[in-house]
Amino acid sequence: MKAVIFDCDGVLVDSEIIALRVELKVLADIGLVYDDHHAFAERFLGQTHAAFHAELDKDHRERLGAPLPEGFGARLVDMIWAEMSEYTEAVPGVHATVAGLTVPVAVASSSGLEHIKHKLRRAGLFEAFDPHIYSGELVARGKPFPDIYLHAAAQLGIDPKVCVAVEDSINGVKSAVAAGMTAIGFVGGGHCSPRLGGKLSEAGAAQVASDMPDLARILGEMS
Repeated sequence: MKAVIFDCDGVLVDSEIIALRVELKVLADIGLVYDDHHAFAERFLGQTHAAFHAELDKDHRERLGAPLPEGFGARLVDMIWAEMSEYTEAVPGVHATVAGLTVPVAVASSSGLEHIKHKLRRAGLFEAFDPHIYSGELVARGKPFPDIYLHAAAQLGIDPKVCVAVEDSINGVKSAVAAGMTAIGFVGGGHCSPRLGGKLSEAGAAQVASDMPDLARILGEMS
């Protein structure tokens, strides 16, 4: 292991639970109801906003016979961000886990770059990763494609094959594995369901960490 590349939402900052709450409510308000919240999260987490909204539009057309309301995607992003910008906190134990690493670290997230930076600052993690903070906006294809992880490794100057990626989403694990990295699943976020660990393993995660101390142990054994 020569570097560790972290997803942001749900791994470094406990923000996915906020996004899911807002998304499910707002979608229900326009008649697009997802009864299985865990299946919703497993399907969509890790995607870029563009890919997520395209899938929602497809569902809306299939179920309700019309496209999403005009401007819905932008309004949803604004509503999620209003909540996240005020309430996002660090995942418990993350500061000690990151501080304990002796290899280079980076962030590779599907979120917008300025949003990532704001959340990292709120969580007290910005300095630990700056300048190696990378957004899906910087690459042609979002997760589950490997582009963002390949970009992060290239910026670090480290072969992807000796990088470890820490991910809480199926799409994210698939992205890291496609990039040739060892993926570690993380299920310590507030949004994680009891079945998520198994899903991450199925997607290609080599191991699954239950919380930050467990992640620190796994990474320590790989160093």
